[in-house]
Amino acid sequence: MRLVVVIPVYNEAALLERAIARLEATPALPGGERVERVLVLVDDGSTDGSTELVRAMEGAGRAHAVVHARNRGKGAALRTGFQKAMELGADVVLVQDADLEYDPADHGAVLAPILDGRADAVIGSRFIGTTHRVLYYWHFLANRFITLCSNALTNLNLSDIECCSKAMTRAALERITIEEDRFGVEPELVAKLARLRLPDERDAARVRQTRIYEVAVSYAGRTYEEGKKITWRDGVRALVCIVKYNLR
Repeated sequence: MRLVVVIPVYNEAALLERAIARLEATPALPGGERVERVLVLVDDGSTDGSTELVRAMEGAGRAHAVVHARNRGKGAALRTGFQKAMELGADVVLVQDADLEYDPADHGAVLAPILDGRADAVIGSRFIGTTHRVLYYWHFLANRFITLCSNALTNLNLSDIECCSKAMTRAALERITIEEDRFGVEPELVAKLARLRLPDERDAARVRQTRIYEVAVSYAGRTYEEGKKITWRDGVRALVCIVKYNLR
């Protein structure tokens, strides 16, 4: 199995080397299962030296690199990364941020439902019984409200649609076109996965609902002083995206 880990990068020079080193030191899967892990770094127009680090990592054979000439947003970076993952022959694609908020040690748990044949997509949750850094109460409330609105329209019972830790099979991802350029990509992905129908392995003439699982992931969130980038405007855009991609 070829696992492609897509890592959007924007002005993370202070943390990028440490983040990639931690990922490289973490087994692709626990228990020694055979998997080929490939990293794709998408630099989204960084101005702090991240671009040079990304290119150096590619030159050293540690990752594939794609560089945006200007900052276009996380959604655009994921769109570029997903396209590169398809070109590299990914069987499964996993999203990992470059800022150490999410622990690569959780990748095994995120991937397990897909590898077991139970899921087509897995969404992490920071709120279902795992370790997390305590931070902004209003962010927590906003995320709960956004997730509630999304669940009402997708008819899913997720607890954290804004979680960045997500994994999808090739079959699911190649049928989804990412339209959002910025943080609206999270509710967009959930909406499109909820509506997606895939070929039924038991009957090629039929399609079935996409199987979505949720698993607990640890979270070491940052403050704005430490580099957090999401703002209240992204919360408003998330609500717009929930309506846009569920009702059209």
